[in-house]
Amino acid sequence: MAGFSHERHKPLAPLDRPRELIVACAPLRSNVNLSRIVRTAGCCGVRQIICCGTAKIIDKIARDSVDDDKNESAVEVRVHRTLAPQLRELKREGYRLVGLEQTTGSQSLYSFSFERKSVLVVGNERQGLDDEILALLDQVVEIPVYGLPYSYNVAAAASMALYEYCRQYPRG
Repeated sequence: MAGFSHERHKPLAPLDRPRELIVACAPLRSNVNLSRIVRTAGCCGVRQIICCGTAKIIDKIARDSVDDDKNESAVEVRVHRTLAPQLRELKREGYRLVGLEQTTGSQSLYSFSFERKSVLVVGNERQGLDDEILALLDQVVEIPVYGLPYSYNVAAAASMALYEYCRQYPRG
């Protein structure tokens, strides 16, 4: 029987092109969740996160989101007072705004096709996305839930959606 190598490795090759996905976070209740989203975004090659309110990244959780070879942050985190003006600007720049939320009009993430140039908009852990943000979105996706509670933690849900985007665009 062949053995497995237990040597840790980096990704096989750099992306062919930068990811055109941006993550936008409504004011989250927990900087732990935001830091977990930053860590996952870094793993997925996402270069930009927009958040608002009193967002702070906890370095111990978002660790390894710095490119040691270039000595620069792998993910740029921009904090704004509110989210809606940033989303309007991104929409003018040609991004599709995709909300991750359970609504009557949401589509299952399993059958959703991301556009390459997208913004994944995630909501507050308790209230989700407010009506002002929902009105700006081009599409809304949700992740099917099969038990209790009725929704995934925001960091877990964002991770699943980021993975799905990367599955659809594996080379950037």
